[in-house]
Amino acid sequence: MRVLITGGGGFVGARLARTMLAKGTLAGRRIEQVVLADQVAPPADLAADRRVESRVGKLLGQCQALRDEAFDGVFHLASAVSGECESDFDLGLASNLDSTRALLDALRYRATQGAAPTRVVFSSSIAVFGPDPAYPFPPLVGDDTLPTPQTSYGTQKLICEHLVSDYTRKGFIDGRAARLVTVTVRPGRPNGAASSFFSGIIREPLAGEEAVLPVSPDVAHPVASPQTMVDGLIAVYEASREAFVGRSAITLPGLNVTVQQMLDALEKVAGPKVRARVRFERDERIAGIVANWPRGVTTARATALGLKAETTFEDIIRKYIADCAATPAALRGMS
Repeated sequence: MRVLITGGGGFVGARLARTMLAKGTLAGRRIEQVVLADQVAPPADLAADRRVESRVGKLLGQCQALRDEAFDGVFHLASAVSGECESDFDLGLASNLDSTRALLDALRYRATQGAAPTRVVFSSSIAVFGPDPAYPFPPLVGDDTLPTPQTSYGTQKLICEHLVSDYTRKGFIDGRAARLVTVTVRPGRPNGAASSFFSGIIREPLAGEEAVLPVSPDVAHPVASPQTMVDGLIAVYEASREAFVGRSAITLPGLNVTVQQMLDALEKVAGPKVRARVRFERDERIAGIVANWPRGVTTARATALGLKAETTFEDIIRKYIADCAATPAALRGMS
């Protein structure tokens, strides 16, 4: 089978590709080719895999050509991130909304030519939830919580969820939307996401660098390790339509945790010297965005698919350290 991963050169996309290629199959079928479409080239190990094809460029510019290709499965991860969408409205519309519709229309064209509907997993976000004066914001959001996004990013993700659902209803695709919680700990440098600090306050101190905490330590939020999110995306793809239940989006599992609990876990795993490298410096822009995000999730539908979150944040930190074991320089600051 042939699989397309948009955003395949990014961190989650590359990890998804590695996981699938290592397994060798998807939904019981042998993977023959994985096409990674992104604005950046994939990591060297993926580029060297004979089963991988890289396509570098903006997704919106690639979608017309995709009309003439047959893909058995698509993971649509490409997206402008939350902070970018809030500061550049047009970028968010083009990268998230316009590109998604163009991709879905390319797949729709294939279906109208007699091809079987392509199975599509769209990576949405719990940013679709937010406080609205007309609807009380529950302490924990679930699959049945009314989405009322309070950011451009969340609004764009919610619109795309409905597009995926409607294209599925019409028989153009077999689509499933999965709402991701914040993925941490991400390697590399900070990005433009408002949630970037959730990784930075762990990653930088472990590497011997100072990190800035832009929100209050009592901020609560659901998080998950990169591999937990990748496993969730694959499980959503492999689920039967009956097991997925309906066409609405599913929320993937996350560990509901406060920032203070994250810092306590960092000290427990790496020691007080490492914990001391985090300093508080409030950023009103980031704090304002995060204040409109869920403080926690419940995930009944994901649980029914057999998916589970980590049980402690120490587990997530240790997974990150294990991931970095091959490059110990990344953790040179640990005491």
